[in-house]
Amino acid sequence: MPIFDNATSYLQTLAELSLGTKVTDRTGALISLDNGTDRAIQLMLGTSTGSGKLMAIGNGGSAAIASHMQNDVCKALGIRSLVFNEQPLLTALANDDGYETVFETPIKLWAEPGDLLVAISSSGQSENILRAVKAANERSCEVVTFSGFDEDNPLRNLGTVNFHVDSSVYGLVENVHGAILHFMTDRAIQIIQSQTKPGTDSRTK
Repeated sequence: MPIFDNATSYLQTLAELSLGTKVTDRTGALISLDNGTDRAIQLMLGTSTGSGKLMAIGNGGSAAIASHMQNDVCKALGIRSLVFNEQPLLTALANDDGYETVFETPIKLWAEPGDLLVAISSSGQSENILRAVKAANERSCEVVTFSGFDEDNPLRNLGTVNFHVDSSVYGLVENVHGAILHFMTDRAIQIIQSQTKPGTDSRTK
């Protein structure tokens, strides 16, 4: 882990990692950060045009990011959204079937074609996340992934759009993930407002 002597150096590193986030499409081709976020936002907004929904998953700090996103998406965007962090079901699945099933099983129950899964894993190697993404792909869902650490992590190959942060420091990776997801939500709000208020500049609230 790098040593940060002060907040300035930490935040400078955070900014550099944020702007250096690498984004790939389903084929593994690199696309720009702006293009990647635009595509992910359109996938998010696309779930609201029909009967689709958004699902978000993650472990630990990534679970908190998923829950934060779900709160914003439901409240600010009016998009149906689910997380699977509710403790009785999560612990029952972990105890009876193994922790690797705790997201896969609910996705098999709830996912439908056209849904969107946002999968967040700093390492990109968590078995329960990988199995959940596989289940979502098998049900013809769109998938957006957020990972860090090794650029060849398996999660990065599974999404329609994939965001990778080039760091092995959990706090830095999680902060970048949270910032990008917050931008996506805020930008989606602006797009909706511009569509409902003719003449409104989509760049302003």
